[in-house]
Amino acid sequence: MLVQGYPAYTTSCAWLGYSDDTLKQLCTEALKDGWTRFKVKVGADLQDDIRRCRLIRNTIGPEKTLMMDANQRWDVPEAVEWMSKLAEFKPLWIEEPTSPDDILGHAAISKALVPLGIGVATGEQCHNRVIFKQLLQAKALQFLQIDSCRLGSVNENLSVLLMAKKFEIPVCPHAGGVGLCELVQHLIIFDFISVSASLTNRMCEYVDHLHEHFKYPVIIEKASYMPPKDAGYSTEMKEDSVKKHQYPDGEVWKKLLAARGN
Repeated sequence: MLVQGYPAYTTSCAWLGYSDDTLKQLCTEALKDGWTRFKVKVGADLQDDIRRCRLIRNTIGPEKTLMMDANQRWDVPEAVEWMSKLAEFKPLWIEEPTSPDDILGHAAISKALVPLGIGVATGEQCHNRVIFKQLLQAKALQFLQIDSCRLGSVNENLSVLLMAKKFEIPVCPHAGGVGLCELVQHLIIFDFISVSASLTNRMCEYVDHLHEHFKYPVIIEKASYMPPKDAGYSTEMKEDSVKKHQYPDGEVWKKLLAARGN
């Protein structure tokens, strides 16, 4: 870990709403920075998804890893049908294809997508180890995505890491939110060192925004999380950032409220 770090993937290149030119530019820049794993948001419009996925796949090339994230947009049959149309772009997984509470729905999607070589990833909305237990027992996922805040406490996260090891399911944490990258790096590096001892099909999400507000932001080198060397859980925010964003008297809020008033 100290030498190579923990593999990361980027979600910053392909949010819904980005123009084709922006998608291409961001993917090209990410490639130059050493990124080899990319995630694209899908689910709003099929033809739009096909166009965007083709653009991204052509930009990053056939050998790079591509994942897709539907953010709970579909019901079960729709998810299977939609992904069958996107299978040509060789996604490693489809993330949150349906309601995160629908364990049997995820299992049905998972079973249907096996012939297409597409895994199901979910977990960012799962709030305790019991839900993960059921997902694992039902064979409803091929990639398990803990969220360091959604699961209450380090202990709850560790329980899930241990269950994932028992079922031999790779853990690929969710980190697409403020401070989540800073938090989850500790869990995923612990997972490698003390639980899984494997990097096969394992990677951690990285989103490149708002790290400037933290005293001990994550360090990314060659598209990998480098182990933090400062004491603590890397969550402390800069006092100036907190002050500026406090509601309603912080500088940022005052400007927003004034603009709304005008």
